[in-house]
Amino acid sequence: MFVFLFGTVVGSFLNVVVYRLGTGERIGRSRSRCFSCGAMLQWYDLIPLVSFILQKGRCRYCGSKISIQYPVVEFITGLVFMFVTWNIFQNFQFSIFNFQSIFNHSIFKLIYILIIFSLLISISVYDFRHKIIPNQLVYSFILLTLLFGNFDFDIWNLFGNWKLEIGNLSTHIASGFFAFLSFASLWFFSKGRWMGFGDAKLALGIGFLLGPWLTAFAVVLSFWIGTLIAVPLVLWRGGGLKTQIPFGPFLAAGCLTAWLAGDVLRQFYIGLL
Repeated sequence: MFVFLFGTVVGSFLNVVVYRLGTGERIGRSRSRCFSCGAMLQWYDLIPLVSFILQKGRCRYCGSKISIQYPVVEFITGLVFMFVTWNIFQNFQFSIFNFQSIFNHSIFKLIYILIIFSLLISISVYDFRHKIIPNQLVYSFILLTLLFGNFDFDIWNLFGNWKLEIGNLSTHIASGFFAFLSFASLWFFSKGRWMGFGDAKLALGIGFLLGPWLTAFAVVLSFWIGTLIAVPLVLWRGGGLKTQIPFGPFLAAGCLTAWLAGDVLRQFYIGLL
């Protein structure tokens, strides 16, 4: 429960990032305010999920509607944090005797993965709102997955005991560039009509993070999700085949699913064969 609540707080911050990015307003340097009346919001106006429900989705000061994006992003971030934490610690046996082992590997890995998926959530929401993936976020995602995704850290001896799996690194880098070239080809030959170049950059980081099999699974799954969700939604809204659909959220959803359950599904698939 604590992890979920902490995730909603992070989700509230991610909303601020999405709304302020590209506006020239510094993130975290000024207080939140109502976009309609400009009133400065108090701490009790900013409690994740709770404030939106108690205020019935409206500003306390002017009564204007608050975007449903706020509670949705907070709730999704809370769920993601909960599932990621469970995935990392599900097989870990806690005791006072292995307390150092927790910090040696699991806690650092948890922090790293939570930052990764927080970036993916921000990218997804921004892409959904503006139909573009901002370079500030996607380059941070790529850098983190490249530099830290293939190291085994000992946090007690952080500068003296880094272990790099060379074979693992090479396959992950190859996966990233293959995914990038695949999406970049779609962008190039369609002149941006089928896919954005930001999606290619996002696929690069996903490949660095997941490696060959999980990257393939994430990409295939993202197309399935896009087909099952986006196409009916566009038709319901009266759009056509030329309607622009942001693909970043589907890539992020495929990446999360692959990271959480990809190995289990692979074993299931091998068992069927």
